Amino acid sequence: MLGLGQMGQTSDNLIRTRECVINLPSDDLVSQVDRLALTTGKDPVPEKKRQWGYRYEQDKFGIAGFTSVKSESVAPPRVGECPVQMEGIVHDFRPFGKNVSANVFEVHIVKLHVDEKLLVGDGPRPHIDPVRWRPLIMSFCRFFGLGGEVHPSRLAESDFMKFVTREMPPATTNSPGTRD
Repeated sequence: MLGLGQMGQTSDNLIRTRECVINLPSDDLVSQVDRLALTTGKDPVPEKKRQWGYRYEQDKFGIAGFTSVKSESVAPPRVGECPVQMEGIVHDFRPFGKNVSANVFEVHIVKLHVDEKLLVGDGPRPHIDPVRWRPLIMSFCRFFGLGGEVHPSRLAESDFMKFVTREMPPATTNSPGTRD
């Protein structure tokens, strides 16, 4: 599920094309991601956004210094520098919220790309090592990375993880969780 403001071009694109790529940057990409602040692909810029200091930018890949990579299952391109990229299809959307102009989107991931350096485990079902993955997190308009592990997790040591990592038949090419 994605929640997006209706004033942005992304909501319009998802409604129009019913396809997307969700690129998850690592914390070392913070400067490039920050170059996108106060930019919009919507022309003309909605009045409220203009008042907040937004400007129209047609080439967001260019101003951020990102590389556009062709997707395998959807039309929108992926960000080559992002270590996790999810190609998705919009199955449903609707407005939501009171006193807010936003849409909620139900997106089904049809192809998952993960940098091999983040993966651990042999066999057909490797998984992302949380010690290697350093996601960039935005919380209340501020950037954060991860600190050290706060507390050991009983779930990580439970039979649940044995279930998640057990031998499974190889996934098909366009299935979520396949290696790129």
